[in-house]
Amino acid sequence: MEELTKNTALLVMDMQAGIVNMYPDAKEVVKQVNKAIVTARKNNIPVIYVVVGFRQGSPEISANNKGFSVSKERFANANMEEWMKIHPEVLHDEKDIIVIKRRVSAFTGSDLEVVLRAKDIKHIVLTGIATSGVVLSTTREAADKDYRITILSDACADGDEEVHRVLTTKVFPRQAEVITVDDWLTN
Repeated sequence: MEELTKNTALLVMDMQAGIVNMYPDAKEVVKQVNKAIVTARKNNIPVIYVVVGFRQGSPEISANNKGFSVSKERFANANMEEWMKIHPEVLHDEKDIIVIKRRVSAFTGSDLEVVLRAKDIKHIVLTGIATSGVVLSTTREAADKDYRITILSDACADGDEEVHRVLTTKVFPRQAEVITVDDWLTN
């Protein structure tokens, strides 16, 4: 078991109220993410929360960024502190590490890599919303950075179930181990 937990961290990505509330079927993924968090804590695996957020007025959002620029006006008037808060149904503690990112990947515009290096993390376990967003982008970048990657398929969700299925069954297995929460650390 120590081999499975050594140098490992669980990343809980984009499970903030402003994002979770946009997914009508979020209750099930929140339940699975919470199971993963409990499993991690039981095995002394650090839990790192990654949220997307911007300064007031969203000066980080370029008109060239097709994904974020459509929401720039909405973000510009939003209370970013409130928007970035972890969803209240997702287990979290004040002592947990929260990383703020400025783009889709958990690494882009954040200090995640510094935190992982400080904790000597070599293996990241990914959960979050959306499979085609933060999970995909983080997987690709983590693979390029030579991290060992596990994706908990039932602790991820996407607005398009077919996209989620294709990513978790055909794309991700090329760079990561893809398993369920129940299979994680029980084999």
